[in-house]
Amino acid sequence: MRFEGTLTTWNDDRGFGFIAPTQGGQEIFVHVKAFSTRSGRPEVNQLVSFEVELGPQGKKRAKKVSPLPKAAPSRRTRSASSAHWGTATLFVIPVFLLLYLAVSVLWKPPLWIAAIYGAASVITFVAYAMDKSAATQGAWRTPESTLHFLALACGWPGALLAQQFLRHKSAKAEFRATFWVTVILNVAGFVGFCSPVGRSYLNM
Repeated sequence: MRFEGTLTTWNDDRGFGFIAPTQGGQEIFVHVKAFSTRSGRPEVNQLVSFEVELGPQGKKRAKKVSPLPKAAPSRRTRSASSAHWGTATLFVIPVFLLLYLAVSVLWKPPLWIAAIYGAASVITFVAYAMDKSAATQGAWRTPESTLHFLALACGWPGALLAQQFLRHKSAKAEFRATFWVTVILNVAGFVGFCSPVGRSYLNM
């Protein structure tokens, strides 16, 4: 017998949450493995249909979980969000490249800085891809703090590309806000490091 409910809580790092049945009653535990591989990443307040089974300890848990169709306003919101991220990907990285070119002309930073950005971006893109694969398979996830650290450590261009093309970590508002803080801090640090003031401070 299938039931309907709302995903009220979800721990994306550990891959589990709880469903509140529409008809009321106790919330049902759900693991990421209970979702079909084509259902996408579970989201809080997502409407789902599911079956119930008893787990190893005799507690109820959801199985064969399927998302229910979203209403039209939600689809428009998702499209607007995708368009926003598409615009960000198209413009933020080229703007940084122009900034990097201007800094190179003015202050001639060491070439190894560009190599660090390239290598860190590749590593970060791979980390996002592995985390998305782990989320789909119910395996151990990469902590969000690690993804943010990689972005701060010059890997944010790769993170931005992964968010856009892999559609991973692009819908969680709190994660996006922290991500953009890491971008701002990294770019500010880059300019400060390459400036004459930064160079003179490092040479002291």
